[in-house]
Amino acid sequence: MEAEGEESKDSSSQPQPCCAFLPDSNKKSRCSVLRPTRPTGLVKPKMEGQASYILPTETKYQGEMKDGMFHGKGTLYFPNGSQYDATWEKGRIIKGKYTFADGLKYKENKWHYCDGYDRRFYTEICEGLKPAGISQLTNIDPPRKIPDGCYDCGDGFYDPKVRVIRDYKKRFLRNADDDEHEWIIRTCRKGWDEFIGHKAKL
Repeated sequence: MEAEGEESKDSSSQPQPCCAFLPDSNKKSRCSVLRPTRPTGLVKPKMEGQASYILPTETKYQGEMKDGMFHGKGTLYFPNGSQYDATWEKGRIIKGKYTFADGLKYKENKWHYCDGYDRRFYTEICEGLKPAGISQLTNIDPPRKIPDGCYDCGDGFYDPKVRVIRDYKKRFLRNADDDEHEWIIRTCRKGWDEFIGHKAKL
């Protein structure tokens, strides 16, 4: 019987693929390491090198890994078509850029998209405005039908009563914190008509 911490001959000669050692054998998580994982004896091998990893939410990571963590350059591809290109260090983001599914790139500073001075959607910026009387209500035209009592927040529908955001296929996405709740209520399209009166400044 081998002592703990000693490296077995089997593990040193033929490292196991990382998928065999995912937490709780969760079959919904899948990964394929393009370089062999490094052997660590009886300790479970760590994901190392260039990898492709799919999380239970179907978000896909492609990039470098070290010691089982995102490390180096890597990209997260989200189910809605958006992506986040980043530089990672031991699982933490050092810097990165988010690109929406339609190609719009997010800017952390001086973000003026769809503000009170330029209310054009990205598709209108790229393809031009429609004729008078056929104005777009959302970036996607025709717009989605919003469930009663909910808001369309761009990547799903938000129910303010339970503070839950679900994607357009009704799958859970996240809980909204106070800041996101306030932003959605203030800026996003709602599923009902409401008379707001004249506003001198939009």
